Amino acid sequence: MTSPPSRRRRATVHDVATEAGVSRGTVGRVINGDGYVSATAREAIEAAIKRVGYVPNTAARTLVMQRSQAVGFIVHEPHSLFLEDPNIGEILLGANTALSASDYQMVCLIVDSDRDTERVARYLSGGFVDGVIIVSARQDDPITRVVERLSLPAAFVGHPPDLGTAAFVGIDNRGSARTITSRLLETGRSRVGMIAAALDRDSGADRLAGFTEALGDGFDPSLVERVPLYSYGAGLEGMRALLAREPLVDGVFAASDAVAAGALEALREAGRSVPEDVGVVGFDDSAWATRCQPPLSTVHQPAAGLGQRAAESVLRQVAGSEPEVDGIVLETPVVWRGSA
Repeated sequence: MTSPPSRRRRATVHDVATEAGVSRGTVGRVINGDGYVSATAREAIEAAIKRVGYVPNTAARTLVMQRSQAVGFIVHEPHSLFLEDPNIGEILLGANTALSASDYQMVCLIVDSDRDTERVARYLSGGFVDGVIIVSARQDDPITRVVERLSLPAAFVGHPPDLGTAAFVGIDNRGSARTITSRLLETGRSRVGMIAAALDRDSGADRLAGFTEALGDGFDPSLVERVPLYSYGAGLEGMRALLAREPLVDGVFAASDAVAAGALEALREAGRSVPEDVGVVGFDDSAWATRCQPPLSTVHQPAAGLGQRAAESVLRQVAGSEPEVDGIVLETPVVWRGSA
């Protein structure tokens, strides 16, 4: 019977010190960037590290420094939407850019159920991350309560109403929705409806509020179709329901580009031409917007910038700064294309 191959012994600081002909303390100062080391000794140690194949023991270093060099990226969405929504991907990549520049790792944590909540809460309590970025938090979100209890450095993308004193990075969802709805009305539409998504979080509720304000006295609640998620499927079903209730609708504000893409498909099914019969506008300026036919008029949401600024906020807090409780708000210009 063949015995399994022996596992190669991990090189240690002692091995580096012996190879370089210096003390372990001197090696430690080079590895940790702590204290003076002569140029000659530093060169010898760096060469020895390469020769013996030394890799710092991150787990042991974490115990000593009480730092994990990792930040959690928590998304409170269904697993399918995490893959479908390009905004989440852009936020993630923007955050990773900032974390990578500071030599931090990102740990992605998706919350889609009570079991996920319990699992993530245990993980956060274990000290595996130095801080967290939270996307799509709802009011009374249990993960938010866990973060508060642990006093973890945190930055939210968005602003749940019960946020308290945590830092946040966001956009003016209400004002942006009001602006693009007003622009849609200026094209001469008279029966303008909305497919309002994700009303259990600040972005969805604020976009509906902005739409309502733009309509003013002309607001008709029967022209609002409420759907649960910022998803293509929700837009498809929402537009079908809105057409069944109000066949004469001639303008639609969809709460996201994915929702708008679903709405366009439902309008095609119904034989309605866009923009001739119905003008459609979305929100995000994501990849959905340019894939649509006709291309989608929308609000540009700087998703990568949101992620980057949230990560930078967490890193500042990890370094000892206070959270930006007044928030960081990024601009959201309207991008006008053929759908309206």
